[in-house]
Amino acid sequence: MKRYSVVICGGGSTYTPDMIELLCLLQDSFPLRKVTLYDIDADRQAIVGRFGEVMFREYYEGLEFSYTTDKAEAFEDIDFALVQIRAGGMGLRNFDEKIPYRYGRIGQETCGAGGLAYGVRSVPAMIQLVKDIRQYAPDAWIINYANPAAIVAEATKRMFPGDKRLVNICDMPPDVLNHYLPLIGRKRSEFRPVYFGLNHYGWFTRLLDRKTGEDVLPELLSYIVDNYESIHAEFKGRIRGPEDHWAITFLDHLEMIRDFPYSLPNSYNLYYLYPDRTYAHYTPEHTRYDEVIAGREHDVFTWCNEISALGHMKGTKYDLTDKIAAKRSSIRDLGVETVYADNDVHAAYLVELVLSIVNNAYEPTLVMTENNGICPNLDPGMMLEATCLAGAQELMPLAVGEVPAFEKGLLENQYACEKLLVDAILEHSDLKLLQAFTENRLVGDADVAKKIIADFKAANGNEWPEFC
Repeated sequence: MKRYSVVICGGGSTYTPDMIELLCLLQDSFPLRKVTLYDIDADRQAIVGRFGEVMFREYYEGLEFSYTTDKAEAFEDIDFALVQIRAGGMGLRNFDEKIPYRYGRIGQETCGAGGLAYGVRSVPAMIQLVKDIRQYAPDAWIINYANPAAIVAEATKRMFPGDKRLVNICDMPPDVLNHYLPLIGRKRSEFRPVYFGLNHYGWFTRLLDRKTGEDVLPELLSYIVDNYESIHAEFKGRIRGPEDHWAITFLDHLEMIRDFPYSLPNSYNLYYLYPDRTYAHYTPEHTRYDEVIAGREHDVFTWCNEISALGHMKGTKYDLTDKIAAKRSSIRDLGVETVYADNDVHAAYLVELVLSIVNNAYEPTLVMTENNGICPNLDPGMMLEATCLAGAQELMPLAVGEVPAFEKGLLENQYACEKLLVDAILEHSDLKLLQAFTENRLVGDADVAKKIIADFKAANGNEWPEFC
């Protein structure tokens, strides 16, 4: 049995410990000989790296593990590069989210002005990273989670045409299914989804039962509408406080389904369809950044440091022996050997794609791919997030058909914005930068766009390319 070599780019990410745990859980389905963490922030990565040393030593016999800032050490002799970098780090995310609020605009890390600012940093960083990986591993699969994924996908499409092993994905659509399918006693692995949109801006239009071919989306939507009050009460009861971001998001998302009850939307559609509501969730002094720093980042790094200090997990409250033993006997789900982990969906969805590739299983997965007729009434160059069948040599997109006027108008506007932004970055064009920000539905005013851009330039310094 082939044993694979994996590098996790963005080794200091708070998502990396989930990935490490999942690789231990899936060692029979996805056998590994080497795992490397790579990050340009050595201190941050070391926190996760020391945790990884303990976990792999105790739960993955014979695995070679290391963490490094050296490109050659990271990328030579790899089969998969799993990318979750954050260009500019969390410090600049703070500016991405707070600067727009100075001008009465939503501050969000991937949508609106904040997402565009993040994109200006992410595109050059991702282009360089792909070049570095390809220098040492020309045939490796590069699976990118780095945000803002739609803008990154538009840029990598242009810079690396024909690279079929460079894939941009996102876990939010699967997470939407994970939230709603249990309402009708079903789970995501039972369906082949039909989905279209841009990243963080899309809709499920069908959910096809793998065994019968039946589309159960009408049943799910009818159930939500017919039982709206009780589901609303249930979702509201999950909110633990004013900073419980995702519980609050899905309460709003539930109302969006009731307002537009013919498809199942991405939760990020809330920013575009309900901007006043989403704007009111935060203030110039307190945004999602602050919640993450005080919540997930604090908790994950505290957990990593505690395990590192102990030097072992077995026999402690962190012991995963029983969990890993249970998961190591892989299940067969519809003829494909897979394990659907019960930890963070971010890690689980990424590895599900990897399993489909290594097994040549052609499992349906949502990835960003050039339109080219998937939705014939949308721009053919649009980097759609759509259902593809993932095999060992290719990802085969499935046709969706023409999209309705409402969704078409929203997507064409957003794609024009994203396309202009990538133009601006690659051409160093101040004019196109202004056009991109002005075009954005969540900015929508050239005077405001000029002020926001000026503040972003000052805040980002050398992290932004020069524009003229």
